[in-house]
Amino acid sequence: MQTKFSIKEEKEEYSICIYYLYESTQNVNGKVLLLHEVFLYKHQPLFHALPITLFLSHFRSSSFFQPRPMTTCSADLAPLLGVNGTGAAEYICSKFSDASYAVDNTYLLFSAYLVFSMQLGFAMLCAGSVRAKNTMNIMLTNVLDAATGGLFYYLFGFAFAFGSPSNGFIGRHNFALESIPSSSYDYSNFLYQWAFAIAAAGITSGSIAERTQFVAYLIYSSFLTGFVYPVVSHWFWAVDGWASAFRTDDFLFGSGVIDFAGSGVVHIVGGVAGLWGAFIEGPRIGRFDHSGRSVALRGHSATLVVLGTFMLWFGWYGFNPGSFNKISSFYTSGNYYGQWSAVGRTAVTTTLAGCTAALTTLFCKRILTGHWNVTDVCNGLLGGFAAITSGCSVVEPWAAIICGFVAALVLIGCNKLAEKVKYDDPLEAAQLHGGCGAWGVIFTGLFASEKLVKQVYPDRPAKYGLFMGGGGKLFAAQIIQILVIVGWVSATMGTLFYFLHKFGLLRISVEDEMAGMDLTRHGGLAYVYHDEDESQKNGIQMRKIESFPTPPSV
Repeated sequence: MQTKFSIKEEKEEYSICIYYLYESTQNVNGKVLLLHEVFLYKHQPLFHALPITLFLSHFRSSSFFQPRPMTTCSADLAPLLGVNGTGAAEYICSKFSDASYAVDNTYLLFSAYLVFSMQLGFAMLCAGSVRAKNTMNIMLTNVLDAATGGLFYYLFGFAFAFGSPSNGFIGRHNFALESIPSSSYDYSNFLYQWAFAIAAAGITSGSIAERTQFVAYLIYSSFLTGFVYPVVSHWFWAVDGWASAFRTDDFLFGSGVIDFAGSGVVHIVGGVAGLWGAFIEGPRIGRFDHSGRSVALRGHSATLVVLGTFMLWFGWYGFNPGSFNKISSFYTSGNYYGQWSAVGRTAVTTTLAGCTAALTTLFCKRILTGHWNVTDVCNGLLGGFAAITSGCSVVEPWAAIICGFVAALVLIGCNKLAEKVKYDDPLEAAQLHGGCGAWGVIFTGLFASEKLVKQVYPDRPAKYGLFMGGGGKLFAAQIIQILVIVGWVSATMGTLFYFLHKFGLLRISVEDEMAGMDLTRHGGLAYVYHDEDESQKNGIQMRKIESFPTPPSV
């Protein structure tokens, strides 16, 4: 219901004041009124001594629109309502508080849906980046990343990440969402964080594409989303985390780590996990010739790559701006500037970093290869997004351009290094998410703005970027974040991939890899190029999975 009714013509201003608080209607003297108008109608004597303009100006201020203790809100409003105004003040403030929680939860749910839509982007990007004979395999792994991650994050992951009270290392409460909803978390928080967890798993799947046994995907995805990733997110995002900027005291280097949306927590975790998986498996057959020179094994569909990139771009507007978790808070009482402005600024910095990285990659690759390559541009764009994710809320738009420019150079450099060491990553996931994510964490320690840090982290000591005059404490904390994430993921996921390899559960056979997993493991090709005769319609029988060592390069 959007129509505004007024009790009397001269009382129309009161209706404006309470317009945003409606819940239901009543019939008073033959006229349909908002429930809160009925309250004012029944308590008109309380408002007679109050000038309308004064009431309006205070009613629209931050005291009544942002979540705050009821006692503070009603204490501010009661004197404006005259004698016996306490009851009216408490009623009005309670309704504003209810409305604010509803708006914030709706905003977080919408952001969760956007982040989840990135799974479609990952699926399309992965499908386009592999050869046609492995399309069904890689798309199935993307579906199962979400499904497996959903179950294990529900049972264990959310509790390990945000189960408070806990110690600085790992959460200990709310397994299987016990005691949810609570004053700290609602179901929307779980959904949003689950979407982040499966994003990390999706990054890893790209690195080990086209040569990995299906059972290995299930094992690593469960372990990553149920334990490895939640522990890291606890360290840097939970109020109890040892390096979190959300702590109430005892901050790391007096600062805590600023990783707003997860350049480290999500992208470095996924990138390093993929790095170890691809390194232990070895390169795909034919990726390097006998002399060690790189041979391009191009993906089969640039169309799917571009589609996936745009889907990821769209989802990133939930990934970064959505990490505020709420939108209705004011920064200055009675002002137009509030958290909604910070949400918009975060979307702008995200956009500028990605666009700059895309253009930088375009021209650099043109100089290096002589071609305008759309796949390289898409990867450059995503590298810019991965880099800005850490500091998107605390840097100015001009700084985001610097972030995107350097991110493109980091990605190109990492790809060159990968070729030299004969490292094979079909989607450049480790280089893109790991390398650019690490640069993004460092970038935040250099360019975080004092003003913006105080707005986004009001309860944290005012430590900000080194290049912005804030000293080196935040920068030092950011370096520690990179080191501990690399160490933790290497110790856990590296060990897991090593044992999968030792037990013959990691890599497929040479024959299966040459034929393609769609035929040998999934019952047929993803694409039909001609009509099949009757003998072909029976399909190909799946064989027993056998263990094979890593094949040599040919």
